Amino acid sequence: MDHPIDLLEDLQSSLVSRTEDAEDRTGIDRRQFMFMSLVSAAATTFGSRAALAERDAVIGGAIAAQVPQQPTIVLAQGDPPAEQFMPYPGGTGALMEKLVREHGPSVFQRSSFVVPDWTGPVPSSDEDIAFLTATQLASLIKARKITSTRLATIYLDRLEKLNPTLLAAVTIMRAQGLAEAKRMDDELAAGKYRGPLHGIPYGVKDLFSTKGVPTTWGAADFEHRIIDEDAEVVTRLRDAGAVLIAKLATGLFAQNDQWFRGRTNNPWNLTQGSSGSSAGPASATAAGCVAFGIGTETSGSIVSPSIRCGDSALRPTFGRVSRYGGMVLAWTQDRVGPITRAPEDAAMVFNAIHGVDEKDPSTVTTPFHFDANVSLADLRIGVDPHAPPEMIATLRGLGLRPIDIGARPNIPGGGLGVEDAAAFDDYVQRKAKEIGLDLAALPEAPAGGERGRGGRGGRGAGGGERGAAPANPMAPADWNPRFVTGRTVRALDFVQSQRRRYVLIKQWAEFMKNLDMFIASPSADVGVNAQTGHPCAVVPYKFDVPVQFQGRGRGGAAPAPATPPAPLNPQPICGTIIGALYNDDAILGVAHQLRLHTDFNRRRPQL
Repeated sequence: MDHPIDLLEDLQSSLVSRTEDAEDRTGIDRRQFMFMSLVSAAATTFGSRAALAERDAVIGGAIAAQVPQQPTIVLAQGDPPAEQFMPYPGGTGALMEKLVREHGPSVFQRSSFVVPDWTGPVPSSDEDIAFLTATQLASLIKARKITSTRLATIYLDRLEKLNPTLLAAVTIMRAQGLAEAKRMDDELAAGKYRGPLHGIPYGVKDLFSTKGVPTTWGAADFEHRIIDEDAEVVTRLRDAGAVLIAKLATGLFAQNDQWFRGRTNNPWNLTQGSSGSSAGPASATAAGCVAFGIGTETSGSIVSPSIRCGDSALRPTFGRVSRYGGMVLAWTQDRVGPITRAPEDAAMVFNAIHGVDEKDPSTVTTPFHFDANVSLADLRIGVDPHAPPEMIATLRGLGLRPIDIGARPNIPGGGLGVEDAAAFDDYVQRKAKEIGLDLAALPEAPAGGERGRGGRGGRGAGGGERGAAPANPMAPADWNPRFVTGRTVRALDFVQSQRRRYVLIKQWAEFMKNLDMFIASPSADVGVNAQTGHPCAVVPYKFDVPVQFQGRGRGGAAPAPATPPAPLNPQPICGTIIGALYNDDAILGVAHQLRLHTDFNRRRPQL
């Protein structure tokens, strides 16, 4: 074997011919390149760790001095991560191939929503008109029996009159709303009809940006902040002819029904909050202050307030409606959906807003064909033993052939706390400096789990009454500590939680493979479906006094309240229908049949 010195001399000779190339690639001059390479070879040949350390120091210093440093990328609140959540176990590609196989390429074309013809006289009073369903209002406008301007005026007047009591609206957009309504009337007079939503006044949850109008996220910090662009859902509704008249309240950063001006109330029972966090859309819709509202859900925030206020609603399958321009709480759980006075209205609105948006990489287009005459006998509908008996009895009379089901799969976990923290990192860092919170000294989260999992539903799966997310004693109560606690979760624990979530998704696919939908107790599956992405329709099934939840102490005993709760008025009592993935149309069809065969939906809150 050659002497090591001979090897180094040979190496030096070969390096001479390569130094020019190295200089071009690294920005390090020829002399430095040769020196570092020889040191590396010597260290390898003679086993000198000290020489290796010296080589690393020289290389690091040379590169740091000569390679330009990249600027730190500033992330906007809505910038998504590279990883995208997909509720279909086989992935987006497999879903698209399956849909084309089953339906052909036309699967990606939006279906038409047919507005029934108006029959009978037009209601004479403003209040009677205000409580018509959005579908009925669409029939009136299409038949030119009422103008959008009159509708907008009716709803704006009600908002201004009732908002001090309900606190459902953050910003009432009278000037903008009336101007847009007039434009819709002018278009219709000129023969341009945009479709079922033409001229229909609505309100949007104040998580969505709107040009020229504050977007507050329920926080006093942003009371006057204007994000001067329209969210995608606002754009789609405007293109469909709907008239935006109000930014409706959300609980603070999408939690509960409490925001910077107070609590949004249930119009049927004003001693109750409306639940959250789609507090304003649920309250304003139930009170006849808008034809419909647009809400969001991360974990219960469409379902819970709709149940509380006696509305109909759709929490869509994850990925069916663009979230672009909306406040992010969790990229893998946030959903956008309609809150209405009838399931048919929810179908009409959803038909206009669903589908792919390149600005939201989670979105997909799948078929939506609402069938107002769906046959329950042709559907595979599971029924849990805890499903509302009155609801099941009515559906049996409509042809339901119930399939007995038991408990659904449930694996604790998820990454909501981490997603919260990531989405609000910029705000948290600024707020921490303001209040003197040391983010570097936060306690670590328990191994294998997360902290601060509270969702848009706020307290617990039901969204407003129980199981509040644990407060961080290091943060003040007025700025939502859940955005802090997720910062200390280990990357390993977060990835493992997502792997467990995928196992859960596969288990639900197996559970639902022979079901089109199922009915259980109203809030039983809200939390787990936040993880799996399944759709849910909310629909009233009876008119009664709602049961008031009493908090439970240790051992499950119900402590006597210090002050007995005020007695409640009767109101619509709601159930839920959980669908298989992308069966949003089918569950709305069943909900519509239920509504057609009950009469209490003609009642209205006394305000």
